[in-house]
Amino acid sequence: MGAHRTARPARPDGEAPRLSVGFILARHFTLNAFANFVDVLRLAADEGDRSRPIRCEWSVLSDTMNPVASSSGVVVQPTERLGDPGKFDYVVVVGGLIGGSLDLSPACLRYLQQAAAAKVPLVGVCTGAFILHRAGLMDGYRCCVSWFHHTDFLEQFDGLQPVSDRIFIVDRDRLTCPGGASAAHLAAFLVERHIGKAPATKSLHIMMINGAEVGEAPQPSPILELDTGDQFVRKALLLVQQNLDAPISVGQIAEHLGIGKRRLERHFASALGSSPRSAFMDMRLSLARHMIENTDKSFAAIAVECGFSDSSHFSRMFRRRFASTPSDFRRARQPFGGSA
Repeated sequence: MGAHRTARPARPDGEAPRLSVGFILARHFTLNAFANFVDVLRLAADEGDRSRPIRCEWSVLSDTMNPVASSSGVVVQPTERLGDPGKFDYVVVVGGLIGGSLDLSPACLRYLQQAAAAKVPLVGVCTGAFILHRAGLMDGYRCCVSWFHHTDFLEQFDGLQPVSDRIFIVDRDRLTCPGGASAAHLAAFLVERHIGKAPATKSLHIMMINGAEVGEAPQPSPILELDTGDQFVRKALLLVQQNLDAPISVGQIAEHLGIGKRRLERHFASALGSSPRSAFMDMRLSLARHMIENTDKSFAAIAVECGFSDSSHFSRMFRRRFASTPSDFRRARQPFGGSA
């Protein structure tokens, strides 16, 4: 990947940076994702905690140099105008809120297209993957998005199949991650690739993030109440979560994971002491319970969203699992008691 880069001036100590990153921040970008990514670079760039940009360098790019407000309201001042994208090893687009914030200026879009033409790898962080797709720069590439935005992605990009059961994906010269802690892990992957494993590990340890994760590691999810370190089981649970309204078979899940059905069943038995079918039913019922407690949606709507064939089937399975009907559960737990 180094062939495209233009020469960079040496540092005062004589060492040229081995990793150079340019950031483009979307309006209402996710501050946490940006901070995690750039802090890994900062901590890997120097010895100790001196933060001098020696082994890494980074710039926040802009066509106007106007401050950019994050989704939390904290403002970041760009440090460099758009120029030659070939000076960077990677150009990183940090997205944020779904909506108008995904629209970059024409100048920034041209810059990304120039970077792609120059074979500079492009990185989409958080909804940065959405921005790269809108710019026509992800055709034929796999793309990693948050499980939380999986449905949003499908609605906006018909025909594309995003991956939302991993923390990041590296597909040739496109790298994508869903934000949060995954941004730190993707940055650490780049640090290890260009500088070495020790600086990458040091950065994560200082940030109190447990060891570097590989891209195949599953995304965490608050709806997964079944605790297991088995990656096949976690990926299967995430896949089910993303398709709760249209349940898929154990065989289809095994095929998606690249293993046999019997092997997947053995993983579930070892990790959870249950069959995949039983674990999937627990997930659907847990989500239904969450919706009863926290929304005023009708039981019929909840049944559909959680993948039950009809309200009576939903009510029967809910009562078997929680020893209460959905209506009794709502009356006992939810102050405003939604309608059924």
